This record gives sequence, structure tokens and C-alpha cells, in this order.
Amino acid sequence: MEEIVARVGKNLAELRQNFRSGRTRGLEWRKTQLRAILKLVAENEDEIFEALNRDLGKHPAEAYRDETSSSNYITESSCLGLLSSFLPRFMAEAATVVLVGKLPLLLFPAKAEVLPEPLGVVLIFASWNFPISLALDPLIGAISAGNTVVVKPSELAPACSSFLARIVPLYLDNKAIKVVEGGSDVAEKLLEQKWDKIFFTGSARVGRIIMSAAAKHLTPVTLELGGKCPIILDSLSGSDLKVAVKRISGGKWGACAGQACIGIDYVLVQQKLAPVLVELLKKCIKTFYGENVKNLNSICRIVNKNHFERVCNLLEDPGVAASIVYGGSFDKQNLLIEPTILLDPPLDADIMTEEIFGPVLPIITLNEVEESIEFINARPKPLAIYVFTKNKTFKEKVLQETSSGSVIFNDTMIQFICDGLPFGGVGQSGFGRYHGKYSFDTFSHEKAILKRSFFLELEPRYPPWNGFKLEFIRLAYNFDYIRLLLLLLGLRRRYTSRIVI
Repeated sequence: MEEIVARVGKNLAELRQNFRSGRTRGLEWRKTQLRAILKLVAENEDEIFEALNRDLGKHPAEAYRDETSSSNYITESSCLGLLSSFLPRFMAEAATVVLVGKLPLLLFPAKAEVLPEPLGVVLIFASWNFPISLALDPLIGAISAGNTVVVKPSELAPACSSFLARIVPLYLDNKAIKVVEGGSDVAEKLLEQKWDKIFFTGSARVGRIIMSAAAKHLTPVTLELGGKCPIILDSLSGSDLKVAVKRISGGKWGACAGQACIGIDYVLVQQKLAPVLVELLKKCIKTFYGENVKNLNSICRIVNKNHFERVCNLLEDPGVAASIVYGGSFDKQNLLIEPTILLDPPLDADIMTEEIFGPVLPIITLNEVEESIEFINARPKPLAIYVFTKNKTFKEKVLQETSSGSVIFNDTMIQFICDGLPFGGVGQSGFGRYHGKYSFDTFSHEKAILKRSFFLELEPRYPPWNGFKLEFIRLAYNFDYIRLLLLLLGLRRRYTSRIVI
């Protein structure tokens, strides 16, 4: 333990010294590191695929789509966007001139600006379900903002953690960016230190621990958590329903076997549509994955034995077991759980009160689809709500009457790859946001700047007070320039009596 403390302290001292030296503030340093990340991903793609397969059983196609692809936001597109004209513009002094409202006339002439500056030394906790992209993606934001960084990969994805610890120093500036491996003991020692920002992706349980530790140093945090993300399925039919089912299946079972913070947790649907939905889902599962759990080579395995047993225990509840209409089998040796469908499990069962984080999909039937809003609002705010509908009025009703990190209509999980959208939660699903410009902002402090010259000094801003000065200040603060001019020309009545305040 003493060795861990010494190593953490040494790393932090070096990072803080290098930050204070200004090493990371220059545009060229930031661009060099972002280009290095691009090179890291491009030159080590096969090794990344191998590590992801060892940790999670991810097929290279899924790994490329979710972890390294340049066709979406993840990693490569993030760097490419910042390396274009975006980063210089974000960094520019006077990046935001205050245009909302006007500066008080009492300050004339003056100029207001906002200068983005790096926060300092940043700690990033990556998650195990997307162990490469959710380590590199926030790292890209921290680098683009000019910070020094420690990345703590998840010990639950040991192959990916080892890869990052070995490969990152070969490509990035090791005096400003470090990877620290280890389990909960290392995380505990890291949290005892003073950081300028902590970024965490993971469970709400651990998020509370992170926030409690950060509070001791008043350290700002971004928590990317999760929750029970619902689907609302309106009355669709024909090809529309088939497309919806394919997108639901891909979002539920095709993204780390349901082990995703924005993964689908349950479906709300009208009772009359439920039988058709179940049959279409069964057909889609067989098409995607086959029918033998031991031959499921296109679905991820559960990350470890503990999580495997947790999901299995959720299914062993008598009421839940009775609601299984498809699947339910598993391969303990390979940590595989068959895609499973539940129909109306007990609402007080653990599977409906805890985040599932596995390939199990409960379907809850309602009399009317409008009841779904009340159902969702009776529970903690989700990270995402997915709505399949063609009804414009219902879309607006969902937007106006629910609260969530994001709302996606007629698809699932696509919000994460849209770099123009902020990604983050609300309430128990987390707070803070990142992606694109939002990542730069998350790891920056917007310093307010007000510039004045020594020209023109308006005496009404100073004592001794009288009625004329009160009237002047009132008109100046309310931007009533016509009446103010009349006052100065003596066309409004003059105030000479002192006013006691």
C-alpha cells in the first residue's frame, strides 16, 4: 500500500509541475497529442480487437463500430474534428464575446469576453463495458482543453487496461498523460488526492463514492452513470414495426449484450400489441444470434463471474422466471446468457428496480401508450428514453412531460455517436456532459474577462448620492438612453436633494 501511495503521489506531483510550466497550454502540444491518439488507434487496431475479445468476447465488427471507428464520433472522429478548425477556435482568446444583454452604460467604454482555460490536473475513471473508447474519448476532451491527465482503466477489463498502460506512454507525452492500473485500492488512493477535475463513467453506487471523495477537496466532477432506460413502443404495424423490432434488438443485445449505460432496460407497450412484438423479437433474435446459447458468437459475454451470477439471480426470482417467454438459458463456463424476453414480470422484483446490465428484456404491457409517461415519471430519471412512434402529438408530449439525459425517436443508442449533441445524464443518471465542443467545455474553466480603458469616468456611479444620480443610474441600468439623454440635457426635472438609503 505504501508503494501505491508513493507512486500516486509522484505521478501527481510531476503532472502538476508540468501543468504549471505551461507545457500543455499551447495549441501545437494539443494537436500533437491528438494526432498521436489517431496513430495509436490506427497502428494497434488488431491488438485492440484482441483485447476487447479477451475481456468481453466482442467481435471485431462490434469493436470497430463502438470503440475505434472513424465513421462515427468514437475516438478517431473526435480527434479529427478537433484537429480541424474547431480546436483553434475553441482556444482563441475572447472565444465568446458577451452579446446576451448589454454592458451597463456606467462601464462605457468596456469589452466583455470569456477565456477558456484548462482546469489543471484531471483524473479520468474509465468503465469496463467500452474500455477503450470510454478511456480515450474523455482523454481527448481533457487534452484538447490543455490539461494534464491520469487515466485509471477498469480492472474488470484487464486486457484492455494492460494494453492502455503499455501503449499510451509509447505515443503520448508521458510527462503530462499517465495511465495508472489497479483495483479498488489504487482507486481509493487516487481519490484521496487533490484533483482539479474528476471524470467518472460507471455505476451510480460507485458514483456516490467518487462524489463523496471529491467533496473533501471541493473538486468538480462529471458523473456518467446509467439507470433503467425505457422504450415506449406506440401502435406501429407492418414494415414500420419490423424496423422498430430490428432496432430494438440491435440496441438491446447488439451493444455489449445489454451491458451499456444507455442500453435498453425495458419496453412499455400496449397490451394488444405485446403478442406480435414478442413473436417478432423471437424471430429477430434467431436471425441475429441463432438458437444455441453455446454457439452465440455474435454477442458479448458477461464481463465476469460476479456479474454473470448477478444477472442469473435476477432471473431466478419465481415471479420473474414465470414471466420468461423466450430464452433464459446460459453457458456458465463461457459466461454467456441467451437473449431473454420477459412478459410482465412483477414490478417489485429486483429486475424491475435495479439496472439489469445484461441481455434480458422485460416487456411491460399497458392499456394505453399514454400511461407510459406516468410509469417513467414514477421512477428515477433515465439516461435515455427511446420512443417509437409516428404520432407528432405524442412525441411532443414525451418531450414536455418527461425528464431524461436524452430522448431518441425511432432508433436506439445512436445519440452517443452524434458529436454535435451533448452526452450526459440528469438526476440519478448522472450530471455533466461531453462530446465535441461539450468535452472541451467540460475540461475547461470559462474565465470571465472585462476590459476597460482610462477614458471617460462617469461620476454618477460614486457618492455623494442625490436624486439626480439615482435617476441616472436607474435609466442607465434599464438602457433607457433617450430619457437618459434628456436628463443630461436638463430637459427632465433635476434632483438636488440627497437621498438617504
